[in-house]
Amino acid sequence: MFDLHVHTAPCVFPRLADDAAIVALYERAGFSGCVLKGHCEPTAGRAAACDARFRPAVYGGIVLNAAVGGLNPDAVAAALALGARVIWLPTLDAREHRARGLPLPEGHTAGALACPPVDGSSEAALRQIFALVADADAVLSTGHLSTAECGWVLRSAREAGVRRILLQHPTFAVPRMSAAEVEQLCELGAVAEITAYQLLHGAEPAPLAALAQRLGPERCVLSSDAGQPDSPEPPAALEYLVERLVAAGLDPGAAGAMASETPERLIVV
Repeated sequence: MFDLHVHTAPCVFPRLADDAAIVALYERAGFSGCVLKGHCEPTAGRAAACDARFRPAVYGGIVLNAAVGGLNPDAVAAALALGARVIWLPTLDAREHRARGLPLPEGHTAGALACPPVDGSSEAALRQIFALVADADAVLSTGHLSTAECGWVLRSAREAGVRRILLQHPTFAVPRMSAAEVEQLCELGAVAEITAYQLLHGAEPAPLAALAQRLGPERCVLSSDAGQPDSPEPPAALEYLVERLVAAGLDPGAAGAMASETPERLIVV
């Protein structure tokens, strides 16, 4: 398996373990690779350090929250030069994240960030970011943007030549898309993510399995989004997601591909 969404320490939120300890778990579980995500710190350098020590391939990226200057093309350019494979649009600093009342780090006071059509003033910076991502053939993730923002980002990024676009847990708390909305955006070239974290926080497996079955392994990836102290170890979390979705009707072969070949193909050049 290949887990393209895991959280490790150090982080502004409590985490189960540090980079090396989590990657060691993937190694013991026989995973081929993973992607380290940090809400407030680029992870390409941390990933490179682990990649040199462990058998699984380890990748990183940058989340465009306020800590790195928000929608900051200079930060994106530097991250890509350091080997980042995923450029996540804002998560905890996304306006939609704030509107939903989702958690923030203690003492966090940064302003909210938004993309068109919610905030047209960010368009120029975003178009620079899309050009950088396209040139590096990296992955652009929608983070915690709203449905309307995701639609604009997808269409604009595709026009800019971005080939790899990930809809981050689109049916979860942010952006809470309908299955039809997810399918429509995937038809335009995105890959949708379903996470174990969703199942661990109230989502029912049947609708997730039905959505995955509709999208197929070319347009859907399964990930853990684990690393919280109260979640299972990330490899076990992803295995749990696969098992639950298969039990709910997802084709076993498709489920296996969504947790292995599809995410690996999305991330790896």
